[in-house]
Amino acid sequence: MSQPQLDDAIAITPLISPPQVTVRVPGSKSFTNRALLIAALARGRSVLRGALRSDDTRAMAGALRALGIAIAEQDEDGGTRFTVAGQGGTFPVAEADIDIEASGTAARFLTAALTLGNGRYTLDGTARMRQRPIEPLLEALGQLGATAYSRDATGCPPVIVEAHGLPGEHCRVRGDLSSQYLSALLMVAPYAGGGATIEVVGELVSRPYIGVTMAIMRDFGATVIEDGARYLVPPGCYAAREYAIEPDASSASYFFAAAALTGGTVRVEGLGRDAVQGDIAFLDILERMGCAVERGDAAITVRGPQQLAGIEVDMRAIPDVGQTLAAIAPFASGPVIMHGLGITRHHETDRLAAVTTELRRLGGEVEERPDGLTIHPATLHGGTVATYDDHRMAMSFALIGLRVPGIRIADPGCVAKTFPDFFERFKLLYGTA
Repeated sequence: MSQPQLDDAIAITPLISPPQVTVRVPGSKSFTNRALLIAALARGRSVLRGALRSDDTRAMAGALRALGIAIAEQDEDGGTRFTVAGQGGTFPVAEADIDIEASGTAARFLTAALTLGNGRYTLDGTARMRQRPIEPLLEALGQLGATAYSRDATGCPPVIVEAHGLPGEHCRVRGDLSSQYLSALLMVAPYAGGGATIEVVGELVSRPYIGVTMAIMRDFGATVIEDGARYLVPPGCYAAREYAIEPDASSASYFFAAAALTGGTVRVEGLGRDAVQGDIAFLDILERMGCAVERGDAAITVRGPQQLAGIEVDMRAIPDVGQTLAAIAPFASGPVIMHGLGITRHHETDRLAAVTTELRRLGGEVEERPDGLTIHPATLHGGTVATYDDHRMAMSFALIGLRVPGIRIADPGCVAKTFPDFFERFKLLYGTA
């Protein structure tokens, strides 16, 4: 686990009264980074509206520019507009050193996409990125005829890609470490040989993200056939288009949880009952804990109860909201038992260890297991929360400060990874911004 950063901190003030507010969250990181890559692989000019501008999307856009893809960006109401000049499944640049910083999606997606080029590419990132596994993806790409390998033989970046296309048409990939391996393969599959058949070996974690990937692929004109653990993608070329990005359901979870924690009412605009992102299922968890949830066509409203109930839940499909639930868990009337979170040990930090350490720092009672946590009701006290360069640690633990005096969030700037103005929008809960 990376060392905590305590050199900078922001104080969170408890709410005087339950919030009654409407908020809008930025565009989905998952949608934005997938759509940026697919637009770059499409033939012609695409416009992405309502997109997220953050560290992760900047890493993806910067990498694509380094590969010769022209991308313009402009602020507009509701987010950022990216205009992408797609090159029809290839890259103009034959040699490049790609810095993906701390972006896991950029690392996995670009590793697969680079094999479509014609040249030699190096992909590298932060010290933590050099600890995040990518070998299962490299093995699958090898089965498709690509030459891609871990430079230091660690199974992690830096990755070297000696690109000459993807002549193969069948591969197998592990599903138990990250769904991003499968997403990466799916997005390049239209350009592999005669298309590709991808078989998932073992349990597929974070399955809803595969639904996001397939939805965007289909919106850009690709065909994807799901047959149990096999995914068939016929050959083709993405068609450029104008595309709207959904607001980020993971980012919305912090505001939904704020209503749950305070007994207030929070309405998030832009997300509706037909949202594709899997993290929208966090609302089902809140309902089981006693919240009232109203799902409209273009907005979702959560009303918190007087007292949250304890719950036992399998979160393997929605691991990114695990920390959000953990932050409100000590305030429930009974234990909150969370399963299926073992994969989060390989995210920005070991998230189970980090949550355990920081909740205990504040007086929480936590049992840590290999794949989850049991968090018991507790009376928390103030303290400075270390965030381990993990945006979700900062945003989730800020919620505790709505109820507990003296909470300070260290290294608040780490939220720039996915939600740069989080703390500004957080002020809406106080009636200001």
